[in-house]
Amino acid sequence: MKKRIFRSMCLLSAVVILLTATLVSILIYNDSYQTMKMEVRLEADYLRAGLESGGRRFLNKLDRDTLKENQSRVTLIDETGNVSFDSETTDPLDNHLDRPEVQAAFANGEGEDSRMSRTFATQTYYYAVKLENGQVLRVSSTMDSVYMVWVSAIPTMLAIAAIVFGLSLVLAIRQTKRIVRPINQLNLEAPVENVIYDELSPLLTRIEKQNQLIRRQMEDIQTRQADFEAITSNMREGMVIVDLEGKILSYNESATRILDVESIDGTNRSYLVFNRTEEFQEAVNAALQGESTDRILEIDQRQYQLLGNPVRSEQKIRGAVLLLLDVTERQEREQLRREFSANVSHELKTPLNVVSGYAELMKNGLVKPEDVPQFADNIYQEAQRLITLVEDIIKVSRLDENTGDLPKERTDLHDLAELAVDCLSSTAEKRQITLALHGGAAVVEGVPQILSEMVFNLCDNAVKYNRDGGRVDIATGVRDKHPFLTVADTGIGIPEGQLDRIFERFYRVDKSHSRKIGGTGLGLSIVKHGASYHGAEVSVHSTEGVGTTVTVTFPIA
Repeated sequence: MKKRIFRSMCLLSAVVILLTATLVSILIYNDSYQTMKMEVRLEADYLRAGLESGGRRFLNKLDRDTLKENQSRVTLIDETGNVSFDSETTDPLDNHLDRPEVQAAFANGEGEDSRMSRTFATQTYYYAVKLENGQVLRVSSTMDSVYMVWVSAIPTMLAIAAIVFGLSLVLAIRQTKRIVRPINQLNLEAPVENVIYDELSPLLTRIEKQNQLIRRQMEDIQTRQADFEAITSNMREGMVIVDLEGKILSYNESATRILDVESIDGTNRSYLVFNRTEEFQEAVNAALQGESTDRILEIDQRQYQLLGNPVRSEQKIRGAVLLLLDVTERQEREQLRREFSANVSHELKTPLNVVSGYAELMKNGLVKPEDVPQFADNIYQEAQRLITLVEDIIKVSRLDENTGDLPKERTDLHDLAELAVDCLSSTAEKRQITLALHGGAAVVEGVPQILSEMVFNLCDNAVKYNRDGGRVDIATGVRDKHPFLTVADTGIGIPEGQLDRIFERFYRVDKSHSRKIGGTGLGLSIVKHGASYHGAEVSVHSTEGVGTTVTVTFPIA
């Protein structure tokens, strides 16, 4: 626009300068022409006065060179039209009676005409006046003098035109900027508030109405987008929306996290940037063909359920929505449930078989009377083992439920450790195991029953899996504002390769020894679940044949 205005102003300036120069040239030419006519008339009057007073002697005295310098030609014509004198030539000339100016002079006393000269073939002005003796005096001058005056003025006019055009360019640049500046400074956010040319008012009014409509539409879109983003961004599930060509339309952060890709730079890219596995591609392609899919993907050792659903509009498939749900824990719980059921069945079956076997022998009278007390004691021990196993299973099940409504109290771990030492002291004395409690108060915010079971199980394991004459050191206290409990023994220890599995349900490092001492394999599992319930951390350090140290560190109370 700025260039067009500038070009238009330059063109206008050029046209104005050209028209002005043309008009000035015409005025100069006409003025010179009128001046020449006046000079010719004055010269004719002068010559007529000289002729009437001096006769032919006056003509003979005329300086022909002077007349040539003045570009004037003097001709004397008698009543018959013959030329009796001519200042330009002495040769005989044609009869001039047919000349318009001569005819007018004979008829009216004077006459004039402008035409091409027959003698010199130039444009010439003729003025004729009738003398008292009846002859006609004619004075003529060529137009060359007028033309030369006009030509001599051309350089000056060109210089003036160049100066004027240069000034016009400068003014055009400034004026263009001045005209365009308000337009460039328009505030299109509030068009009607602009103070500018009246011609733009209708346009600005329409822009204002369109802005209002666009603002309303944008607010509606932003509200919907904000709602959509608030929903999708807070989803734990990954979501990817693709069009019919498989180009990404939208996705949430969970999708990039689950599929382990960096944030996609923009949309309209292939879904393959997320995942190139065959299962993923088959799910997307099936959804784009109108089929709902449900697959399990394994990504970074985690299990994800991939749900692909087609998006239809007007009975046509427009794209697909892909949802990724982390089902790792569900799968693990299902696996644990199966393993737990199998382990429980196995663990319950063993003592029940023993009880059933002893009872069957006694029922059939195959036991000597003196052996009945021993058989009865064996049945009692196996029954107690069953009761303990069932109780531990119930404890683990309750901890699995992670019930959050259990009342919490400020509980001192040192007091719980003292109770555990008292309960285990007789068992330890039988095997000459030394129980030692160290440290001071370690108050935590928790469920006393669960905390008591955790402390007792750690101390019980330290005694059970210790060697005769060994030692168990129990320490409580606060380290870096964190309450802690440490149980260290001098028992059989744990092989390094099995440290990661000791918290599994029913897992035993030495199964034969565990059965001999009556272990259920759930003690450390109860400790782990109890620690998780209280937000505590459990660390284990063990050397096979040397002993084991277990430390439970609780959050700041």
